[in-house]
Amino acid sequence: MTAMLMAIFKRDLALAIRQRAELLQPMMFFVLVISLFPLGVGPGPETLQKIGPGVIWVAAILSSLLGMERLFRDDFQDGTLEQLMLSGAPMPLVCVVKVLVHWLVSIFPLILLSPLLGVFLNLNLAMYWALLATLLVGTPLLSLVGAVAVGLTVGLQKGGVLLALLLLPVFVPLLIFATAAVDAASLQLPYTAHLGLIGAMLLLAFALAPVAIAYALKVSQS
Repeated sequence: MTAMLMAIFKRDLALAIRQRAELLQPMMFFVLVISLFPLGVGPGPETLQKIGPGVIWVAAILSSLLGMERLFRDDFQDGTLEQLMLSGAPMPLVCVVKVLVHWLVSIFPLILLSPLLGVFLNLNLAMYWALLATLLVGTPLLSLVGAVAVGLTVGLQKGGVLLALLLLPVFVPLLIFATAAVDAASLQLPYTAHLGLIGAMLLLAFALAPVAIAYALKVSQS
């Protein structure tokens, strides 16, 4: 079973790397959204520092949605997903592997870009470390919860709009806790409670989402 999961991981990673244009779309969108905000609200350092964490997190959520639709799309269209279900492979584990690949190729690069964009938005060092911690803990939650909605809409021709409508309200609590953690860091206050709440949501999603994703894919195939 481990060999099968590793083979799926390597295959999905290789296919994702070949599709360079689709990989660059979320990163370009992420950079453009954050770059446009200072032009709209003004270059004042205090203003940018105040809105910076929220801007980065909103951009990260929207960028993740941009690349979320293709999570199971190609496998659904070429029949690979159906073959995996018929093979008897543990679908919850297969879904975890696919979500991991999606996070590595679509969302992790956004985290790597965040230092430069944090400087651009005048974030201080304490705010940056808090932002980085929330992104590392919170973005896997985006992928896990988003994959459930992707599984439900994978068979629809224009599921991208429906996907956004389903997921944006769900991500509001994560956005609130993440920005509150960075705000606490800006005031030199502890933010471990906020980070703990995000971590608790991640653990809950990790326990429930793989089964929910597998069931959603089974419903879409039927």
